[in-house]
Amino acid sequence: MTSLERQLALTQSECQCALLASLGRGAIRDRAKNATATTVEVMEASELAQLLTPEALRLLADLPPYENETDVLALVSRLRKEGHAPGLVATVLTQARLRKKAVAKFGPFAARLLFTQAGLEQATRLEVAAQHAGRFAAAGCHRVADLGCGLGSDSLALASLGMSVLAVERDDVTAALAAYNLSSFPEVHVELGEVTDANLADVDGVFLDPARRTSGHNNTTRQFNVDDWSPSLDFSLASARASVAGGIKLGPGTDRELIPSDAEAQWIAVGDDVVEMGLWFGRAKRAGISRSALILTPEGNHELVAEGDAPDAPVGELARYVYEPNGAVIRAHLIGEVARSLDGHMLDGTIAYITTDTPAITPFARGFEILESTNVDARAISRVLAAHEIGRVEIKKRGIDIDPAEFRKRLTLTGSRDGVVILTRVGGKRLALIARRLTEPGAD
Repeated sequence: MTSLERQLALTQSECQCALLASLGRGAIRDRAKNATATTVEVMEASELAQLLTPEALRLLADLPPYENETDVLALVSRLRKEGHAPGLVATVLTQARLRKKAVAKFGPFAARLLFTQAGLEQATRLEVAAQHAGRFAAAGCHRVADLGCGLGSDSLALASLGMSVLAVERDDVTAALAAYNLSSFPEVHVELGEVTDANLADVDGVFLDPARRTSGHNNTTRQFNVDDWSPSLDFSLASARASVAGGIKLGPGTDRELIPSDAEAQWIAVGDDVVEMGLWFGRAKRAGISRSALILTPEGNHELVAEGDAPDAPVGELARYVYEPNGAVIRAHLIGEVARSLDGHMLDGTIAYITTDTPAITPFARGFEILESTNVDARAISRVLAAHEIGRVEIKKRGIDIDPAEFRKRLTLTGSRDGVVILTRVGGKRLALIARRLTEPGAD
C-alpha cells in the first residue's frame, strides 16, 4: 500500500469527524427542511445523511467488488436478510456502482472515496490533477485555493505534494463528500460557499474549475454560454491573474477566441481522449510557451509545445502512410509541427490528416499504412477488403458526413485479418482508404 493509499484508508473515528464537520449534518439537515428544494435534492440530502454514518461506511467497506446486476440482486437479498434497511442497502450499492465507474479516473483510490453521479462525471482524473498540482509545486506555492473543488480530486493531488489547500464548493452535498474524501489531509480545509466570496488573502496559488453544467447531482447538461458558468469566465481570469500562480480548467472544446494572449493554453489527452484545456498564468505559466499538447499514456507522458499556433503544413498528394494527430494536438493547432517532424504534408487544407512516404512512430499521431484506395461505396470497399483478407475493421471518418456504425452494416466482411477503413476527402474528392495500423516502422 502506498503512502497516499494509507492516508485515504480512513478510520471509523475519522469518518465520524468528517460527518460531524460544520458543512456535514447541519447543512444537509437545513436542505432537507427547505420546502423550496426539489424532490431529487431532498432525496439526495437524505441519502447522504444516511451514507455518512459508521454503519453505512462499514457496510460499504465490506461489500464484494461490484460486478453485474445479477450478482447485485443476490447481494440485495442477502443484505436484507441480515436486517439492513432497504434505504441503506440502496444507498450503499449506489456508491459501489459509482466506485466501479470511478476506477477509470481514480484507479485504486476509487475504493476509498465517495461520489455523486454528476460529481464523478465532472471530476478531474487523478493523473491530470497530478499535472495541475505539479504546476503549483514548481511555482513554489505553499497554499493553494481550489475554487469549485467538486469532489476534491485536485485538492487531493495538491495536498499529496505537501501544499496546504483551501477547497471551496458551493453545493452542500458535494462539499460534504469532498470533506470526507479529503479528511485524511489535515492541511486541507473544505469550505461551503460561493467561490466569489472566498478569502484569498493567505493563498499564493489559485485553481478554478468553473461549473459549466446545470446544477444538480444527476443528469446535468452542458452550458455553452460562458455567461452561464459559475463563477464567470471574467471572474476566473481576474482571480488567476491576480495570484502568484493561477490556473483555470476548461473544456477542450472551449472557443479559442476566449483564450487570452497572456495565458499558456494546454490541452491534455489521456491516451486518445482529450479531457481538458487549461489556462495558466503567473508562475504557473512557462516562459516562451503559449500553446501545448500533453498526452498521458501508461508508458509515459509526451508534450508538444510552441510559442503559438503552428503554421499549417502544405497540402499534397496521398502518399503511402497517413497519420491522424492526437486530439490534443489538433485542438492546440500544432498539426503543422507534427507534419514537419514526419516530413509529411496535409491531405486537405481543412482535414487533420497528414500523409508521408516514410513510416515513423510518434506519440502525437496514429499511423496507418495505406494498402489501397477506392470510392466511398460499400460494395467497392467490400471488394478491396476481401482482396486483402480483412474481416475485422475499424472505421474512421473525417470531412465526410457518414455514420460509421450505419456504414459498417453495409460492408461484407469475410476475411480474418484486421484493418482500417478511413473515409475522408483528398483533393476535394471523397475517398476510402483501406489501411492497417502501424505498430513499428516498416512493420509487416
